[in-house]
Amino acid sequence: LYRLALTLWGPREALTAAALLAFYLTFGVPSAIMALAPDLLMIAPHIAALWLAAAKRPAWSGAVAALAFLTNTKGIFVLAACVLWNPTAALWTLAGFAFPVALHLALVDYQNALQSYWTQVWDWGFTYSRQTFIANPLREGLTRSLAWAGFHLTAVLAAIVALRSKHEPRLFAWLLLSALAVAAGFRFFPRYYFQLLPVVVLLAARGLTLLNRKYAIALLLLLTIPLARYGPRYVQLAAGDTSWRDLAMSNDSRAAATQLTAQARPGDTLLVYGYRPDIYMLTRIPAGTRFLDSQPLNGVLADRHLTNSEVLYPAIAAHNRAELLTTAPTFLVDGLGPYNPALALTTLADLRPWLAQYEPIGHTPGTVIYRRRTTAPSSTEPSSPGTR
Repeated sequence: LYRLALTLWGPREALTAAALLAFYLTFGVPSAIMALAPDLLMIAPHIAALWLAAAKRPAWSGAVAALAFLTNTKGIFVLAACVLWNPTAALWTLAGFAFPVALHLALVDYQNALQSYWTQVWDWGFTYSRQTFIANPLREGLTRSLAWAGFHLTAVLAAIVALRSKHEPRLFAWLLLSALAVAAGFRFFPRYYFQLLPVVVLLAARGLTLLNRKYAIALLLLLTIPLARYGPRYVQLAAGDTSWRDLAMSNDSRAAATQLTAQARPGDTLLVYGYRPDIYMLTRIPAGTRFLDSQPLNGVLADRHLTNSEVLYPAIAAHNRAELLTTAPTFLVDGLGPYNPALALTTLADLRPWLAQYEPIGHTPGTVIYRRRTTAPSSTEPSSPGTR
């Protein structure tokens, strides 16, 4: 972002843009690191693609936009911004974009994974984007956007100054496309706003340098709002205090991992049911199947499965469960059933004979831990969390 601002304006804007981005990402990154979200990973190629467009290197701009696209499908909005930045060189931009995408598809096809890629990225993605669980997306989007603007008040107000002081059609187009990307899917998760952050911060850097010193300092003092709101959490964590709500599931995963590692032996494998990838990391037990969470097995998306049981992929899930029957991981961890009993592992009727090979060996408030039996089971089903 420093390089982009330097290309457009000068060193004052460049340093301001870099500092603002660093400040806001300090508070934005933690919300996205349980799974390193594609929205966060795309920030670097997103900014780099626009920098290359501003530097009049359209082919390279398209190529880096392709990296953004292959990281997150919302990268298509990055490509659009690059094309609009240099409309006379649009063919070069599109050619640069096409090459990495074609290379990627060729590599996937070489690995005989083209069908899986289509299913997991595009088929699932289209269904996901069409099915929001939010009852009133317009109200939710307005509420969350106002909250985001309040948190980033310094950047938002300074960006308005930049847009009002001088007509910036290319930056305005980038801003509009980024806002559309945030709204796509009608969910408005905080991590979606990572797509909007670079252009807002860039405009803010310009706005702050245009303001006189008194007003610029006044806007910068508004940075104390996020600092005061979330800064104490960093001190709390640094002091070792993890007894707060946001870390409840993380602490539960650590408790489950402690029980697992106490019983695991070399060669053991694991299946975690529920969106709990940290359990794999904490135990270092290899995955026993290619299914790393519950979504491909029950067809319920993780963005809602703690409170909602709507199945969006019944056919795909049934096919995946049939494949699961051919596997035999040593341990099973049901990290979803204790939160939503309707989606417990034991509720899947077609898996019950397979589950009979397992017995519960431990639990935490948020997990039930099973181990593959070494002797024949005495009953046809393992105990469920409610009858353990």
